[in-house]
Amino acid sequence: MKIVVRIPELLELHNISLRELSRLTDIRHATLSELQNGKRENINFGHIERIAEALNITDIREIIDLTKE
Repeated sequence: MKIVVRIPELLELHNISLRELSRLTDIRHATLSELQNGKRENINFGHIERIAEALNITDIREIIDLTKE
């Protein structure tokens, strides 16, 4: 099993760019890009919290998903 951060869906749903999400969350653009592309080995749950706060998300399932590899 693998945890996937649903960055592309969030960007589309909220009609914002990755750069704008970076600005809203104060998370480096490169970090968000790695999360988006599945190239990040570890997920910082502080980042998940900041994304949730910035986008007014109350259900973590809107941000992350669990998939089979």
